[in-house]
Amino acid sequence: MKRDELQEQILKILINDFEFEKPGLDDNLRDDHGFDSIDAIELLGKIELILGYSLTLKEKEKAMGIRTINDILDYIETIAASRNP
Repeated sequence: MKRDELQEQILKILINDFEFEKPGLDDNLRDDHGFDSIDAIELLGKIELILGYSLTLKEKEKAMGIRTINDILDYIETIAASRNP
């Protein structure tokens, strides 16, 4: 999946499921949108649906560094590349 398609899917999820208003790709998810750890767990489940497979514990731990939408996109691309070299 191309980054722009992935970005469209993630933005749609953040707007529809997490009620983000006008999310910017470099917005701080927590500070700018009130995103918390429960939201992060829910988002990881949605990322698994996008990827079509469950994330390993190690892959989920890597998500702890996510702060922006661009970080989410980088994270998904990294996971997908490591699974499909």
